[in-house]
Amino acid sequence: MGTVFRCRKSVLRGEVKIPPSKSHTIRAIAVASLAAGDSVVLNPLDSADTRSAVRVYRGLGAEISMGPDGWYVRGREGEPKVPEEVLDVGNSGTTLMFALGTCALLREGAAVLTGDAQTRNRPADPLLSSLNDLGAIAFSTRGNGRAPFVVQGRIRGGTTSLEAHSSQYLSSLLLSVPLGDGDAIIRVPLLNEEPYVWMTLDWMRRQGIRWEQQGMEEFRIPGGQSYRSFHRRMPGDFSSATFFLAAGALEGNDIVCSGLDLDDPQGDKAVIEYLRCMGARVEVEEDRVRVAAADLQGVDLDLNHTPDALPMMAVLACFARGKTRLGNVPQARIKETDRISVMCQELRKMGARIRELPDGLLVEESQLEGARLQGHGDHRVVMALTVAGLAAPGETEIDTAEAVAITFPQFSHCLEQLGADLKTMEE
Repeated sequence: MGTVFRCRKSVLRGEVKIPPSKSHTIRAIAVASLAAGDSVVLNPLDSADTRSAVRVYRGLGAEISMGPDGWYVRGREGEPKVPEEVLDVGNSGTTLMFALGTCALLREGAAVLTGDAQTRNRPADPLLSSLNDLGAIAFSTRGNGRAPFVVQGRIRGGTTSLEAHSSQYLSSLLLSVPLGDGDAIIRVPLLNEEPYVWMTLDWMRRQGIRWEQQGMEEFRIPGGQSYRSFHRRMPGDFSSATFFLAAGALEGNDIVCSGLDLDDPQGDKAVIEYLRCMGARVEVEEDRVRVAAADLQGVDLDLNHTPDALPMMAVLACFARGKTRLGNVPQARIKETDRISVMCQELRKMGARIRELPDGLLVEESQLEGARLQGHGDHRVVMALTVAGLAAPGETEIDTAEAVAITFPQFSHCLEQLGADLKTMEE
């Protein structure tokens, strides 16, 4: 059984409360699980991905209680426990990469990590190589750089060079290396999605972790450090807000997104500037961003820092005059799906004039019409196509809509509150 979204063209107006950040919540679980003492994660995102993180870090010995006011974590003081069972991360690629680093802190025994079919197709070769360089033992059971993985500790220090096609590789090392036994040098000749690393460094700074860096190209990190317990509130998720911010710019719409922290290092807050560049009417005040419809113009956008924005920006580009180029985002091909290929394929079914580039998409103004679409089990693809269906004449159906629970379980409900003609069907 799966879920289908069925939608028709609608005017969307009103305010939506944006859910908490997935990226922050998973970092909070990882840090709290390795800290000494009891931590409280306030306003966590409760979704399939964050529950995967809770399950995995419980498997590594953390005591985690999920209460209505927050999640309470008793950490392992830098000493994860050998798991009794295989660690299954489900669809959470972030949890998989972070847990690889955590498991490299084991003092004895080994851990086995796997995930669902999409996750088992996500490459991690560069991270595995770096963990091995730094003293751990990490390998793919199929020898293809993809899960299932076996990991043994322990990080002893040393020097490694990491091509971070995904920022998650570098964040994993940065979170685990300070707790290793020796000093480490991480050289980074390639880094995509840089703002996600800024977020990780911010967590380390708040924890009192010491390091030196030369730009984002080299990090020198002393070993033998430790994490401490914390109480911290999770901010709203700009990646989830992207769908509503962009929807606000479409004909007849006027949407306010609340619960956002413009001072937070999340990269996807750049979507606000993308919308301004395209001509949308944008107002920002404190924790609220209002976007109202306007005549949109095609632009050339570098999405390297914001790969999660690609699906929704591809939809928005169909309604902009002229051409829009979404470029420098090759890592979008190694997310839950190849989002460059998938968005091109599905939007063409609606009549979009769109073509793939090696590192993105080229989109021309298009007359979209309702169609039967595949969501490919990718939460961000499903959400972007739903917004497209609400802006196009006719009826649109998107399958595998259950995938939105990965990051935004209330997505359809929030759209309905704004006036969306949206029905959720079981098939």
